[in-house]
Amino acid sequence: MSVGESGTIEQTLRIQAPPETVWSFFTDPARLAQWWGAAELDARPGGALRVHMQEGPRPVMHGQFVELVPYERIVFTFGWKAAPGVPDLPPGSSRVEVTLARDGEGTMLTLRHGGLPPRLGHETSHGWMHLLHRLGDTAQRQCR
Repeated sequence: MSVGESGTIEQTLRIQAPPETVWSFFTDPARLAQWWGAAELDARPGGALRVHMQEGPRPVMHGQFVELVPYERIVFTFGWKAAPGVPDLPPGSSRVEVTLARDGEGTMLTLRHGGLPPRLGHETSHGWMHLLHRLGDTAQRQCR
């Protein structure tokens, strides 16, 4: 995990599931809900992505898919719907890039979240760490 001065965080995690499985946990709303939150999504460039978090002040993430390269790369915008206790990061104001690389029978997932205000870097980094570990555990269970 690293938090750059440029407002970008980066995290890498090895997941014991193939890229095709990990990909589905970003593009299938039922699978995304298993690790992130209830989701509404249209997995195509320009398609909407909304995630209703179940933790904390129960924020709603609003984004839009920018790029999808099957089993390799997913890019989407990221921001929070304004609500009490929710970080001040308007929808579309930051960008998340997820790359998936086959690693034996597993996947090396790298997440870069850029465009973050410096005050949100640490909190966002910890949030992604928590979520990515949940994703890894969930995807691994699907492959057993």
